[in-house]
Amino acid sequence: MKVNLMNLTKKFGPVTAVERINLDIKDGEFVAFLGPSGCGKTTTLLMVAGIYKPSEGDIFFDGQQVNNFPPKDRDIGMVFQSYALYPHMSVFQNLSYPLLLKKRPKDEMKIEAQRIADMMGIGGLLKRKPGQLSGGQQQRVALGRALIKKPKLLLFDEPLSNLDARLRISMRGEIKKLQKDLGITSIYVTHDQIEALTMADRIAVIKDGILQAYTDPENLHDRPNTLFIAEFIGNPPMNLFDVEIQSEGGKLFANPGDGLKLAIPDSRKPKKTVKGRVRMGIRPQNIHIDSKEGFDTRVFLVEPMGRDDLIVCKVGNTDVHFLVDPIMRLKMEDSIKLKFDMEKSQFFDTETELSLLWG
Repeated sequence: MKVNLMNLTKKFGPVTAVERINLDIKDGEFVAFLGPSGCGKTTTLLMVAGIYKPSEGDIFFDGQQVNNFPPKDRDIGMVFQSYALYPHMSVFQNLSYPLLLKKRPKDEMKIEAQRIADMMGIGGLLKRKPGQLSGGQQQRVALGRALIKKPKLLLFDEPLSNLDARLRISMRGEIKKLQKDLGITSIYVTHDQIEALTMADRIAVIKDGILQAYTDPENLHDRPNTLFIAEFIGNPPMNLFDVEIQSEGGKLFANPGDGLKLAIPDSRKPKKTVKGRVRMGIRPQNIHIDSKEGFDTRVFLVEPMGRDDLIVCKVGNTDVHFLVDPIMRLKMEDSIKLKFDMEKSQFFDTETELSLLWG
C-alpha cells in the first residue's frame, strides 16, 4: 500500500501539534517517524490510523482519500507500546480476536492463529494468559494479532520501549525481517535513533510538529540539513563549536579559538559567503590522535564503553568527545595531540540553523 500525507495538520484548540506535513511512503517501505517526546510523531501516526481526524490536509491510501474512513475500514494493523492484550484471554483468543470480530469460522481461526503463532515463535504458548508471558512473548502476541488480519499497512507506536536492552536488539531484527518477508508497508514511531537508523528504509525527523527531514539513514547521519538533526542523530553526539571562517591565500580556515586554525577542504566549503561566526560540527569518530599533525590538548575524562573508550578533552572552553581503542589506556591529564578529519566536518548558520553545505 502506498501512503501519501498532504499538508497534514492537527490542532488541539490553540495548540498546533502537527503542522503541514507532506510525506510519500512507497508500497512495502519501512518508514520511521523519529523525534523527541511531544514532537507530534504519535499524533501523525494516529491520524494515519484514523483515531484522530486531521484539522487540515489529506491522507491517501493507494490514491484514495481516507480522511473520513474509520480505523476498521483502513485495512491496518497496529502494535502499541503497552501491547494492549486482553489479560483474561488466552494467547489463542488474543490472536484470533480480530477474526472473531469478522465472524470467521472457528476452524479458520484455529488454523490462522496457529500459523501466526508459529511464525512469531510462540506456537507452544497458545493456552497461556498474557500474565504468564515475558515481555518479549507479549510483544510477539501483539504483533501476531496485528498480522493475523493480513493488513496492507502496519503501524507501530514505540513497540519496544518496555523491553530490556538485549531483547530490544533481537526484536528489532525480527520485526525488520518479518516486515521485509511479508512486504507490508510499515510506519514505526520511535524516539530511539538507533531503532530508526537500523530498521527504517527512510526516516521522517519531526520537531515541534514540523517535518525536519525525510531521507535514508545514511544521508541523515552524514548530510544533516539542520543543526537539530546534527545534534539529535549520532551516538555519541556530534561535537559543535562556534568558529570564525577566515580566508588566507585563497584557502578557508575555521578558527575555534586558542590560536587554532583548521583548514577547510574544498569539499566542505560553505555554498554561500559567510560573515561572522558559524557552528562547526564534527562527529567523535572523525577525531583522531595524531602525534605529527595534531594540536596539543589534555585528557579531561575517560569513559569506558566496552569496545571503545570515550575521551573528553578541551578545545578552548568547549568539551571535545572522541573515541579510542581501550588498548591505548589513556588516563586523565595525559598530554595528547588531536587531529580533526575536516573532510567530515559540518557547518551551520547560527541564525537559521540550516546547513551551509546541504541546505
